[in-house]
Amino acid sequence: MALTRPPLYLYNSLTRKKELFTPIRSGIVCLYACGPTVYDYAHIGNFRGFLLPDILVRFLRTSGYTVTYVRNITDVGHLTDDADSGKDKIEEKAKEKGKSAYDVASFFTEAFETDAKKLGLIAPDTEPRATDFIKEQIAFIKELEEKGYTYRTSDGIYFNTGKSPEYGTLASVNVHELREGARVLKNPEKKLPTDFALWKLSPKDSERQMEWDSPWGIGFPGWHIECSAISKKLLGFPFDIHTGGIDHREIHHTNELAQNEALFGKCPVHFWLHSEFMTVNGGKMSKSLKNTFTVAHIEERGIPPLAFRYFALGTHYRQTLNFSWEALDSAARAYAGLCTHIERMQTENAHLGVLGRFRARKTRALWHEKFFSAIADDLGMPNALAVIWDLIKDGGVHTALKLSLLKDFDALLGLGLFAPGNSIPEHILRKSSERDMARKNKDWALADMLRSEIEKDGFIVEDTSEKARVLRKH
Repeated sequence: MALTRPPLYLYNSLTRKKELFTPIRSGIVCLYACGPTVYDYAHIGNFRGFLLPDILVRFLRTSGYTVTYVRNITDVGHLTDDADSGKDKIEEKAKEKGKSAYDVASFFTEAFETDAKKLGLIAPDTEPRATDFIKEQIAFIKELEEKGYTYRTSDGIYFNTGKSPEYGTLASVNVHELREGARVLKNPEKKLPTDFALWKLSPKDSERQMEWDSPWGIGFPGWHIECSAISKKLLGFPFDIHTGGIDHREIHHTNELAQNEALFGKCPVHFWLHSEFMTVNGGKMSKSLKNTFTVAHIEERGIPPLAFRYFALGTHYRQTLNFSWEALDSAARAYAGLCTHIERMQTENAHLGVLGRFRARKTRALWHEKFFSAIADDLGMPNALAVIWDLIKDGGVHTALKLSLLKDFDALLGLGLFAPGNSIPEHILRKSSERDMARKNKDWALADMLRSEIEKDGFIVEDTSEKARVLRKH
């Protein structure tokens, strides 16, 4: 019995409704995700946003599509405010740390990728850095200039939003209200307050580490131009899907869309998807408010990073997710319980017989339909997790089939459900290894002490003929 995937419906920010997803080219999907600005450690709110393209790419690939997944690295041009008058975040961090801007960007890029792996994020096919595409950004700006969409001020080259009749459509905002200066600080040289920098000229009274020659003088690209230039180069116009955080929709993606349409003549991206904020105690989580938490903070509390992934998947990506340590602890217990169920089913399955093939095919198709239908409805991960628990609790499904289904589903969930000890903190696993060695050396007093410490921390030790197995209590 062939297993088919249900049609995929996605909420398109451009039209403000769920639409049937159909790729531009049959069987092929091109997806661009706005990546991190690498001036600091990415916080868990950032990573919640990166789960959106991760799940989407997994679903598309398991559905048989060939996916090209691009996620950029912003290592220049992202200023500290939206008025194009702030300071470059990476240059500022370099001054603070007494290091070069390139070293800062390299360090935090590596840190981001390390944390991304811990959270089970699949690597993009290409991860371009803005500084590697300066030539393409200059070329993009020159084309806009030739089409009459730019003008020069004392500090750079700006995009004239007055020549973009559809400006603000993605953000669903009143452009006339924005033109009164409600969104950004007024710049007397701008024709409209919504106009934005394409190329910033280096200040004459200070020296920048990251700057390049251009037809307009030595300077650096604005933040919004990099995604347009990179996506055009690597994916071509038009392409299928663009993702990012909800904070990108009103300004960054609105500006990106405007310059794309100016060059291409129409919107070159068919679907725009945005992940909602993660809050802390009901308020915004952001580096500027100094209320962020990182993957390292999670690990310091003895919580496996994949338990955070489980926590994040428990709320739909278009709903605000409020973070608290109590909520994460609860999710970690549920995740550990899920892993424990699977470990015990694996032991149980070794002693069971084989089920009938026809019944297995029929039952497999039923559960596949439940699971993938949940996700096909605008990536409904909370409902997909509910299907997982329903499957585990269903006494009418043979254990071997349950395990096979769960392996299929985890390829999309990315929770590492079949990785040994994945729900157990490293310090507990180390104690268990030390206890195994103590037992091997017949040091029963040390073994008992270590067992007591492990159980005091909320875990169960099950001895086997080779080595102990550690499980979370649940």
